[in-house]
Amino acid sequence: MGELNDMTARGDTLTDLASLVLVTGPSGAGRTTALHALEDLGYETIDNLPLSFLSRLLEGTRAERPLALGVDVRTRDFSPDGLVAAMDDVRRLTGAPVQLLYLDADPDTLLRRYSETRRRHPLAPEAGPAMGIAREIELLAPVRALADVLVDTSGLSPNDLRAEMRHWFAVTEGQGLVLSVQSFSYKRGLPRSADLVFDCRFLRNPHWEPELRHLDGRDPPVARFIEGDPRAAEFRERCLSFLRFLVPAYGSEGKSYLTIAFGCTGGWHRSVAMAESVARTLAEEGLPVSIRHRELERLAGRDATAAMPAGSRNDGDGTQ
Repeated sequence: MGELNDMTARGDTLTDLASLVLVTGPSGAGRTTALHALEDLGYETIDNLPLSFLSRLLEGTRAERPLALGVDVRTRDFSPDGLVAAMDDVRRLTGAPVQLLYLDADPDTLLRRYSETRRRHPLAPEAGPAMGIAREIELLAPVRALADVLVDTSGLSPNDLRAEMRHWFAVTEGQGLVLSVQSFSYKRGLPRSADLVFDCRFLRNPHWEPELRHLDGRDPPVARFIEGDPRAAEFRERCLSFLRFLVPAYGSEGKSYLTIAFGCTGGWHRSVAMAESVARTLAEEGLPVSIRHRELERLAGRDATAAMPAGSRNDGDGTQ
């Protein structure tokens, strides 16, 4: 993405960009349907734009509509590192909100979709699609972990996916600031999209309780255990007070998205419980809030706890 830096060094004008959504995920997960839905929502959409061309796209006149770009392994010069670098450069040089939408699906669903279309997989054109699907999932794993919005399309119809796009990305005049509350593990790094980060590692740790270790922060016994820490209630109220002060201020400055991240050692118990509690309160107060749990998604897709057998989640909040 050196061309973006060269542009600013030459004094070239970057597009006054409203916002950018990068749409990616494994082939067959629904990227084309998602882009069509975003176009219907008022986005300017471009599919398979080479990342090296992004600088040219951002030159010139003001963009009147938000922009959505489809990017996957078929895109010229695609790489996970290149995609992340492109997002960082656009954020830094335009100041525009940039979101990464990752469309996922389980391997069996992807294989069935390929069988129905009789297409060759781009990563295994001479072999069966199963090999290409496995290679692509492995290649995209770092990108999936960084997603701002992750949608599993395995059980979704095209209409369902379009409804998901409306839920996450509908552009409404005067809708104000949209909040994303996330949980994460410090062991795996800060979410790249985080605007505000709260550290939950001082709260007492359910990982060391054998009956709680296999659960996560969405489970009532874990939430009650954390609430039993005498510091938990004050921490939660201080976070909410801080956000009640900041959210209107960010909104008045024209910011469209605000990502609030809660972290703990493993991203399984304390950060999840606190993110759930804060997000629920903000939603009850009338704010548009979405929530995601990065480590739960990373381990087992959207329904992480349903897919994980008891006792198998020992990379939780512990330090071993």
